[in-house]
Amino acid sequence: MPSILAVSGSPSPTSRTAAALSHASAWLAARGHTTANLAVRDLPPSDLLAGARATVAVREAVAAVAAADGVIIATPIYKASYTGVLKSFLDLLPENALAGKVVLPVATGGTVGHLLAIDYALRPVLTALGADHVLPGRFLLDSDIVRAESGGAQLAPEAERRLTDTLERFSDALGHRGVRELAAVGR
Repeated sequence: MPSILAVSGSPSPTSRTAAALSHASAWLAARGHTTANLAVRDLPPSDLLAGARATVAVREAVAAVAAADGVIIATPIYKASYTGVLKSFLDLLPENALAGKVVLPVATGGTVGHLLAIDYALRPVLTALGADHVLPGRFLLDSDIVRAESGGAQLAPEAERRLTDTLERFSDALGHRGVRELAAVGR
């Protein structure tokens, strides 16, 4: 099965974005995908701000992106754009770092007015990084992700259905990617 890297661009470990990404990773793992998580906030801030590509932490993060067949890029939307911490990380990726990968943008935000940030702010950067196959993203309202006292979170039924539909398309695209690669090897 394809391997998936779930990248969280949220500055908070208890964010609604992290909860949505955790749900997505669990759903994909339950269907046999190998999943790994990368919380950009855990990278050394000095490396991100200085653009330090040669540090161990950044090299490992870049290697995780390179090793994945599919990448989920998740971010809260602040002021009509994805987070600065995510931008700092994406700037450290080499040219064409997303080439040959299936990429799924996921965003959370307070109002539907932030919905277009996926297509107008995030998608161009993913494309500039060589992503051949960027799926239509999934936007979830903050109000559809309820935090539990235990620290976890639950998605509202309609939001969970929409995310599941998106994850099914992502999984299907990863499967088709594998078929295309096998066909190309057989030529």
